[in-house]
Amino acid sequence: MAETARFLIDRTDTPIGELVIVADREGHLRAVDWTEHEARMLQLLRLHYGEKGYALEAASDPGGLTATMRSYFSGKLDVIDTLPVRTAGTDFQREVWAALRSIPCGSTVSYSELARRIGRPAAVRAVGLANGANPVGIVVPCHRVVGANGALTGYGGGIQRKRWLLSHESRALPLLKS
Repeated sequence: MAETARFLIDRTDTPIGELVIVADREGHLRAVDWTEHEARMLQLLRLHYGEKGYALEAASDPGGLTATMRSYFSGKLDVIDTLPVRTAGTDFQREVWAALRSIPCGSTVSYSELARRIGRPAAVRAVGLANGANPVGIVVPCHRVVGANGALTGYGGGIQRKRWLLSHESRALPLLKS
């Protein structure tokens, strides 16, 4: 029988709602979601680790991840670039999620461009599904993916949050370059 994964869970307020942060004991980010979508996050954890394959334990700032997320929301955008992330998911999903992390802060790409970047230009729909299954939003910046016409589409936290995150990164980006 497989050992139960022990994850640490914390919460923090942000300008756009309360964020739930899940980490493992080694300090790797495992999941991030908004409080009102916590049931979805728990469902993803069950899908990836099994019904009894994980346990959550309340913790304060596990691995410094909560403080790092607060820094991101205060305008220090580059702090999320090197956060250690460890996710389950299929090989294809993890390939898409790795490509998401290569999208520069303050910019966007289309789903078709993301599919092209991973060498699978015909897999636009699959890329969209993998993007939607991303368990560590913001850090793996699925909000930086837009429709082919530039429209803000498909963000699990809601389009208003996607708009805010993109605006936040655009406003704070000049501070990173100075």
